[in-house]
Amino acid sequence: MSDYLLKVDHVSKEYEGTARLFQKASPTVRAVSDVSFEIRKGETFGVVGESGCGKSTLGKCIVRLHPITKGDIWYNDNGTPKDITKLSSEESFRMRRKVQMVFQDPYASLNPSHNILEAFDEPMRVHGLGSKEERREIIAEKLREVNLQPDYMYRFPGEFSGGQRQRICVAKALALQPELIVCDEPVSALDVSIQAQLLNLMRELQAEYGLTYMFIAHDLSVVQYMSDRIAVMYLGKVVEILDGETIHTECRHPYTEALLSAVPIPVYGKRTDRIVLQGDVPSPINPPSGCKFHPRCSKCMGICKEVEPELKEIGPNHQVACHLYD
Repeated sequence: MSDYLLKVDHVSKEYEGTARLFQKASPTVRAVSDVSFEIRKGETFGVVGESGCGKSTLGKCIVRLHPITKGDIWYNDNGTPKDITKLSSEESFRMRRKVQMVFQDPYASLNPSHNILEAFDEPMRVHGLGSKEERREIIAEKLREVNLQPDYMYRFPGEFSGGQRQRICVAKALALQPELIVCDEPVSALDVSIQAQLLNLMRELQAEYGLTYMFIAHDLSVVQYMSDRIAVMYLGKVVEILDGETIHTECRHPYTEALLSAVPIPVYGKRTDRIVLQGDVPSPINPPSGCKFHPRCSKCMGICKEVEPELKEIGPNHQVACHLYD
C-alpha cells in the first residue's frame, strides 16, 4: 500500500428496513454493492454517476459517518495500513483528523447559532491543536487562504453568500491539517462562475499542501476537470475506472458513453450524437439480475441478463465491468 493512501476493498452498504407493529419489515436497500478501488497519495479521485447511485453514501462510509455492511477500508498511516472500520475508539479519534469532508449544502454545513470562530474552534480544541490564541491565528490564516477576510470569523453563517459559505467549509476542513478530503458535490449548489472559482481554489490548495481528494459529483465535466482518475458508478456499483484525461477517447462502458454524450459542448454549431437512455434507474430495493445496467443498455446481450460482470483490467489504469470485454 506504499503508493496508496486509501483502499476500498469490496465495500457494501445496506439499509435494513424496520418492522412496526402489525406491519412487515421494509425491504433492504442496497445503496453500495461490492465496491473496490484505491486512491493514490496526492491525486484527485473522481466519483461520478446519476443521483441515487450511491456516491454520497460511499463517501460517508469512508469518513465513517455511516457504518459499512461488508468489506474493509484500509488507510495508509505513514506506511502502516490500518482498517479504519475496525479501529478502537482512541485510534478512530486520531484518524478523524486525517480524513475530513466537505458537504454538498453549505447552508446546512454550519450551525446558524454559532459564529465562524466557534465553528472552527470546537474541533480544533477537541483535537488539542494549540492554545486559544494559536487557534485564532490558524483560523485567520485559513480564511485568508480561501480569499476571505480574517475578521469574518466573528460573523454568523447567515451573513454570507452560498459561495462564501462553501469557502468557509473548505477552510474548516483544512484547519485540522488532513491528508484526505472527501468532497461530496461541493459545487452543485453554486452558480457556474462561483463553481469555477472554488474549483480553481481547491486545486491551488491541493498543490500547496499535497492534499488527496475524493471528488464526488454528478456533473462529468466538473469531475473531469478536477480528477486524475474517475470511477463511474451505477446503482451502487463501480462500472468503470479510467484516467480523467482520456475519458473522452478511452471510455468503454455503455453507461459512461451515455454520460459523456450528455455533456454540453461550448462550441456554436457543433453537435454530438446524444445517447438517450430508456426508462428510469431501477430501484436499489429490487435491482435487476445480471448486469444492473442491462434494462437500459442498447448493447445488451443474453449473458448480461443472467451474469453480473466483474470489474476487470482492460488496459493501463483502465478497468471496466462489461461482458463486451470478457
